[in-house]
Amino acid sequence: MARAVKFDRYGGIEELKVVEVPTPKAGPGRVVVEVLAAGINPGEGYIRSGALHERWPATFPSGEGADFAGRIVEIGSGVGGIEIGAEVLGFTDERASHATHVVVPAEQVTLKPSKLDWDVAGSLYVTGTTAFAAVRAIDPQVGDTVAVSGAAGGVGSIVVQLLRARGATVLGIASEVNHDWLRKVGVIPVAYGAGLIDRIRAAAPDGVGAFIDTFGAEYVDLAIELGIAVERIDTIVNWEAAERYGVKTDGNAAAGTIDVLAELADLAAGGTVEVPIAAVYPLDKVQEAYRELEQRHTRGKIVLHP
Repeated sequence: MARAVKFDRYGGIEELKVVEVPTPKAGPGRVVVEVLAAGINPGEGYIRSGALHERWPATFPSGEGADFAGRIVEIGSGVGGIEIGAEVLGFTDERASHATHVVVPAEQVTLKPSKLDWDVAGSLYVTGTTAFAAVRAIDPQVGDTVAVSGAAGGVGSIVVQLLRARGATVLGIASEVNHDWLRKVGVIPVAYGAGLIDRIRAAAPDGVGAFIDTFGAEYVDLAIELGIAVERIDTIVNWEAAERYGVKTDGNAAAGTIDVLAELADLAAGGTVEVPIAAVYPLDKVQEAYRELEQRHTRGKIVLHP
């Protein structure tokens, strides 16, 4: 038997439980992965609470999790180019990675670079591809000044580094506890809270050309007030504001491919992108992991070890 996180109805963190389930089998074109690390993401909490029922309804009992890294333990018919024991990272579209084993189509895994840390590999898909899409959406050029909200969070911490790799000047909006890390990766930190717009203008006297919102709240309104063109504003969370102003909403769905994941894995393995790991929890402590995540003040990723 395998073990997996499940919930039987919409509700709070207390709905999450770890149960025994049949070990998945590799059908044609699919592989079974023994999961060694799996990242958790805010969107999974919103799905569990029912807040995204209209957009992404759950079918009960529901599993959760998209990101994973581990070793291939079974290969289905018709799968070539990969062997039992291969170290891989990948994604599932079936809310199933928070488990000891996951079965996915073979085209949804890619070989893990040997230098890539397991925890980073297991938490790279959702945040990494979301960050990739958001950066691509605003098309940064060398010398652009771009502001990023939630700049030290799971997505934001990757966004700011991808922007720096493209030659942009980056203003990272974050709590002061994260300012030293932002400076280390070449970002100009700006404290959030009252008076933020004045601090942004002081940090960028020639203006801000683009804005990526990874946090929500009033940041799209702030970007509009800064005079940024709507086609150069992207939010990954505030769909109401996006509809109101006509700004972009490019995120995971716009770049969630295995090719993008492989590119991000190479960037992380080579040191171009650092993925901070905020905390690691065993699978049995999944409730505690989500309690920490929902504080919304973590730097980088929280990871489960099945």
